[in-house]
Amino acid sequence: MDGALLEAFADAEERHWWYRERRWIIARELRRLGTPGRAIEIGASGGGNCRTLVDHGWDVLATEYLHEGVAIARQRGMNAIQADARDLPLPSESFDLLIAFDVLEHIDDDTRAASEMYRVLRPGGTALIAVPAGMDLWSAHDEMNNHFRRYDREWLAKVVSGAGFAVDSVWSWNVLLRPVVKLRRHGSSEAENEHDVTQVNPIVNAALSTIVKVERYLPVKSMRGVSLMMRAHRPR
Repeated sequence: MDGALLEAFADAEERHWWYRERRWIIARELRRLGTPGRAIEIGASGGGNCRTLVDHGWDVLATEYLHEGVAIARQRGMNAIQADARDLPLPSESFDLLIAFDVLEHIDDDTRAASEMYRVLRPGGTALIAVPAGMDLWSAHDEMNNHFRRYDREWLAKVVSGAGFAVDSVWSWNVLLRPVVKLRRHGSSEAENEHDVTQVNPIVNAALSTIVKVERYLPVKSMRGVSLMMRAHRPR
């Protein structure tokens, strides 16, 4: 993702149904963890997820590959540094919680990035990871965002467990809208896919928000979705 597009996404994530629901998922997982500590977000973009962590009492460091994202996060009051996920300039075993949402698919050597995530997490610490799911959904959207791959459950688990993590849970997200996403992605140009996020209609945004919220209460997490979510930990 180039700098200009990152800025557009950072602005849109304040109101976009996709980002708002994912922040709800993060908040749910934070409640599961209990007592807050020190957290890091890898690929924090403009720091939207970090604010959820701060609101729940966590001491947060945002890391972002692009300097534009670091600048946006700092403008929002976040502690942010520019960093490559494959070579984090941070001490080992420094964090109690790590979040990496839509990061691994952007990195050619995802196993190296997963190993770095393991290195900076303290024994007993938790990692929350999200990636795009299903190569059958591959489209101009992925090419525009410089993705190397979309994952299935086994592939993601292999990368993460291969770094040393113990995988606690893997579930699908955005299941109900998957058929719509597949139809739209395969029939759209790069520009149209960009506008999926940066220029969403308020009425459509409200409708999609309602649909994805319904998913919270349905037994669909084992079905195929648009994204995969994972909770893992570094064994003590």
